[in-house]
Amino acid sequence: MEVQGSIVLKSKKDEAVRRFHPWVFNGAIKSVDGNPGEGDWVDVYSNKGGYLASGHFQTTGSIAVRLLTWERETPDVAFYARRIQAALALRQRTGLSLSDETNAYRLVYAEGDSLPGLIADYYNGHVVLQCHSAGMTSDLHLIVEALEQVMGDQLRSIYLKPLKGETVPEHVAHLLTSNETMTTIMEHKIQYHVNWVEGQKTGFFLDQRENRWLVKQLSAEKKVLNTFCYTGGFSLAALHGGASVVHSVDSSGSAIDMLKKNFELNGFSTEPHTPFVSDALVFLKENELDYDLVILDPPAYAKHLSARHNAVQGYKRLNATAFKAMKPGSLLMTFSCSQVVDRKLFEATIMAAALAANRQVTILARLSQPPDHPVSLFHPEGEYLKGLLLAVK
Repeated sequence: MEVQGSIVLKSKKDEAVRRFHPWVFNGAIKSVDGNPGEGDWVDVYSNKGGYLASGHFQTTGSIAVRLLTWERETPDVAFYARRIQAALALRQRTGLSLSDETNAYRLVYAEGDSLPGLIADYYNGHVVLQCHSAGMTSDLHLIVEALEQVMGDQLRSIYLKPLKGETVPEHVAHLLTSNETMTTIMEHKIQYHVNWVEGQKTGFFLDQRENRWLVKQLSAEKKVLNTFCYTGGFSLAALHGGASVVHSVDSSGSAIDMLKKNFELNGFSTEPHTPFVSDALVFLKENELDYDLVILDPPAYAKHLSARHNAVQGYKRLNATAFKAMKPGSLLMTFSCSQVVDRKLFEATIMAAALAANRQVTILARLSQPPDHPVSLFHPEGEYLKGLLLAVK
């Protein structure tokens, strides 16, 4: 890919780029030289003409350039192979890609792995890609070849998962060798069916791996309620940890069906587990919460800054409802995956919920995403998953 244009920043708008923040916003741009189109490679210059960085240009959305390098270079197969190899090496150092107990992990996490706009999840030989920028979509042919080089015989197929609202023809979606749509993965020796075509996101929520492990440690002889359970990750962790009762709640009947298959896969019969197809908030309001551990893991209530206020009110209402119904001495594990709700705001919202419910609450642990979702020190926005383990008095 050759350089298709130059972006000149306004005076005093280059500080973030000099500090290695990977986004250039529309409002920071003084001029666009050349005629770059969606996904084209551009160089970024300061107001005085000094070279700063290079990346993918985009005309839609507030982020005009996603920066991939602070050196004069253009992306080719070797460029992507180096970045993917570095990402894989990080997973090897943290033990994920070499584990005999876990064979699914996030191989590439966008800005955290110096590849903004690209997500690559590895599921037992299958890589599922999501492109969050026009540039990464344009470079797919380079990325696929780089993945083949780096992953070698660990790679069985590559699938492009469209974002919500996108349509990708099947002959385009299956980028390498296989028309498979699902596989079986293992996480801390627990097995799960993963369907990357019909499932949410890339098929599974890899970011809750270590929090599921924590639930396993907390669940011996406990009664556990898992709301927004999806395909049963926290529920299976609780049962593997020796929970006496596990109730799972999700509004999606298809998710509950996959949950049941996951339980069969792991050799669990119906008892001591009961699934409910229900809205989580309704379930919390209508049932006495005689549980030792309650898990609230809702979907992102806000994907954009404009929705943040409503999201905060949603988190407050959900958690206050749980606090009011929980028995003294029980634990609440609560999460937000809304990027625009930072940790400080999330914790303030949970405090407001506890006050509204008139309950005394203590923080036992602050929870986050695992090492295969690394956060660049220069891009704190990459930390989207916030969680609290709370003791309710």
